This record gives sequence, C-alpha cells and structure tokens, in this order.
Amino acid sequence: MLRKIRITLAVIFWALITWLLVDFTGTAHAYLGWMARVQFLPALLALNVGALLFVVALTFLFGRIYCSVICPLGVMQDVIAWFRKKKNKYSYSEEKHILRYGILALTGLLICTNLSYIAGLIAPYSTYGRIVGTMVAPLYKLANNYLAAVAENSGSYAVYSVDVWVKSGAALAISIVSWLVIAILAWRGGRTWCNTICPVGSVLGLISRHSVMKIRIDESACTRCGKCGRNCKSACIDTKTHTIDYSRCVACGDCIGECREGAISFSAAKPAAGTATTREHNAVNQGRRAVITSSALLAAGTLLKAQEKTTDGGLAVIEDKLKPSRNKLITPPGSVSLRNMTSHCTSCQLCVNSCPNDVLRPSSSLDRLMQPEVSYERGYCRPECNVCSQVCPTGAILPVTVEQRTAIQVGHAVWVRDNCLPVSDGEPCGLCARKCPAEAIQMVPLQAGVHKDGRRWLDADGKEIPREKLLLIPVVNEEKCIGCGACEQLCPSRPYSAIYVEGHEVHREI
Repeated sequence: MLRKIRITLAVIFWALITWLLVDFTGTAHAYLGWMARVQFLPALLALNVGALLFVVALTFLFGRIYCSVICPLGVMQDVIAWFRKKKNKYSYSEEKHILRYGILALTGLLICTNLSYIAGLIAPYSTYGRIVGTMVAPLYKLANNYLAAVAENSGSYAVYSVDVWVKSGAALAISIVSWLVIAILAWRGGRTWCNTICPVGSVLGLISRHSVMKIRIDESACTRCGKCGRNCKSACIDTKTHTIDYSRCVACGDCIGECREGAISFSAAKPAAGTATTREHNAVNQGRRAVITSSALLAAGTLLKAQEKTTDGGLAVIEDKLKPSRNKLITPPGSVSLRNMTSHCTSCQLCVNSCPNDVLRPSSSLDRLMQPEVSYERGYCRPECNVCSQVCPTGAILPVTVEQRTAIQVGHAVWVRDNCLPVSDGEPCGLCARKCPAEAIQMVPLQAGVHKDGRRWLDADGKEIPREKLLLIPVVNEEKCIGCGACEQLCPSRPYSAIYVEGHEVHREI
C-alpha cells in the first residue's frame, strides 16, 4: 500500500510539474507555481524559509520522501529504470563519501561565489527544467499547433498556434548530454545520480540519517533471501548485516513489496527481537502512514482551471533580423541587476518557456551559461507583461506588478544612423516613434534648416515640404525609455535594426 500511494503521488507531481515547465498560456503557473518554489535549491536561493522548513521537516519525519515524490528528476530516473524489465537487477554498494561530499562542498562554494548557474548544471530541478524546456516543450508546442489546425478547420479558435523554434543550440546540446548521462546511470544503477552526484540528495541524506520513520528490517523474520537488496534502486541495503544506509534510502518502499516474509516495515521504532510482524499487520500500518504522508505532501494541492490568452490581433510575419552586438546584456524586468541574476539564477528555463513574447532565451555566454537574456528578434517586452517575474522560484527575477513594470528601465534605445531608412534609402519611416509605448522617441528633420510651422514643415527658404518627401529621424529620450525593445523589433531595417537597446547593468526606475 505504501509503495502504491508513493508511486501515485510521484506520478501526479511529475506530470504536473512537467506541465508547469512546458505551459505557455499561464494556466499552470497560476495554480502550480508553488511546485517550483518548494524545490530545494530554488527555495534556498530565494531564502524561502517556509519551503525550506517544509522540506527539512518532511525529511526529518519520513526520510528522503522528497527525492522519490517531489523531485521531478528523481521520478524521471525511476521511470527510466522501470522500463528495464528485470528483477533483481541491483546490488549493494558502499557510499562514495569523497565524491559525494566533494561535489556538495563545490556546489556550496559556487553558490557563495555567485556562480549558481554552474551549480545549476547538476541541481535536480534546474537540470530537469532544462531537459523539459529544450527537449519536451517544442514537442508540446507542435502537438498544440496540430490541435489548433484541427480546431480551426472545425471553425473553433479555442486553441491557438505558437511559434516553435530552438532558442539556444548550446542549451539543447547540454540538455541532451545531461539526459543521456542520467538515463544511462538510471538504466544501469537506479538512483546512482541521486546518491552520488546530486547535491540536494547529499544535504537531505544528512538529515534522513536521523529521520523518525525509516525502512526497518526485523532480523528474526528475515530469511536472508537477499531480494530486498537486489531490488533496491538506491543500492543502500546490506543484506549480510541487515543494515540500511539511510542517507541514500529514498523511502520508495520497493523493498517492502519484495519481502514475502513481512520482515521489512516503514516504522518509527525498530522491531523487537523475536517478534516477527505479519504482512497483514504491516499493510495496515503502512496504509495509515501513507495517508499521513500524502496529506502532508498534498496540503498545497489545488484544482486546475483553463485560462484564455489574450492577443493584440497579431503582427504581420516579417523577415528574421540579426541580433545586434550589445555592449551590455539586457536582463528581464524584476531581475534588479546583472549581478542579482547571475548569483540567483539556476537556469531552470521556467521563465524562458513562460515568456509569451518570445524575448527570453538561454545565454550562450560562458560567464552566465543558459541563464535568460533578453533579445528582440522575435518580439518585444510588452510593458503590460510581468509573467517572468511571477514564475521565477529563485529570486533571480523578483515579482513586480504591471504598474511597477512600466517604470522599470532595463536599458535604453540607441539609434544607428547608417541603418535608418531615411538616411540609407531616402525613404520616410518613423515607425519606431509611432510604436514606442513609452513615447520616448521624437522625430526631427534630417535636412538642415527644416522647421515646423503649425502642421506644415518648411525648408530653409520657407517653402512647404510635401509630407511624402519629408525625412525625419528618431531622437531617443533616455529618461523616458524603458528598454522594452518595441522600436528594435518593429524597425523595418534589415538585416540589422536602425535602433536597438543597450542594457543597464543595474536597472533604474522612472
């Protein structure tokens, strides 16, 4: 019973958090955002005391149940191992102390030196987020687009299509390599990654040594068949000495299901010598404990609800443009500064996959590898949008309201004279000024001596200039510009925009 309930909860958590990572409508984030915030490393970086206390208390009471139910990477390993249809496929192994705690110490050092994005390469939630965001999310969007096409043919527009594209080749490559390594380890050794490499598993392992509820072996009832040890995916049961390494045990209950003598139980006290418990008695106790465990895990559960996505009516499809060379990178509104982003972000890709405007993508720069950066080739950061700040679980992007968002300056626009159509082609434009939501761009005459008289434009000789021959160029008011990128994205100049945004290392407020 314990194992069945544990598997049911694990599948539910795994399915919901996967949906949270691929959802682009905002539906999942409105109700399931807490699932990302209770992950250990995001909670630690965000100083989310409530989530940290919940995980610590859960581990102290029930052992590493977090790893077998709440952690999506742990559940993914179980799923991969499950496909290897073979009984008695594991064996006991000694704990790799030096490797395990060496990686933990290195992770702590990286976090303390503001290099959390490197620590995120092996952190469980971030690793799973990248795998899902780069490998699963595109497939999810393709399936959505297929449904949208079917619905459109039926006269329904309840489902809308979205763009599917590779946002970062480096992130995709790293995600594929990560998945292959973890999959091979899970296929061959079950929870090898969790109990040797994962820093979160090492931290919780220190607590689970002293947990109240543990897997316990009644030596008087044990027949030394060895089935429990050969089916333990954590390789932590030494059947010769009847001992269990509780720092590696994830309380999955597989050993209980394999024992035909009822000699293994999940209890608070070690069975007294000579009092073998029956399987029926164990089943009752396990059922009660499982109910308590499930109540604790699902206390924050909630119902799902559909949510419509609003659009602006759509923009015409235009030719792709090239990314400008920026002296300073642009970070999302709410990230406060490049330093704050670098020190808190674990590159889980949740904000990247949630961005409805397609302006966030994983960085390929080695100094902030796979952390989100802003670029405006496919859209611009709409002032009324604050999605990324609402979904970030680590504090790398702090929550901001829509009103606050419109006053945050993430950068400022810079005009490139030689790329501007009035200068290069002698054609009137002014699109950047007309589309600027902050009204930070004014158009001034390109020709010398041109001035305005009421609604008329006059040349140096006082003659009126026909509007179709009037050439105006943009001037940016940096005090009003919020760096949203509307001018850069909508500029018709190709391959590079005639106006682009330079980032602010520290964000400003109007």
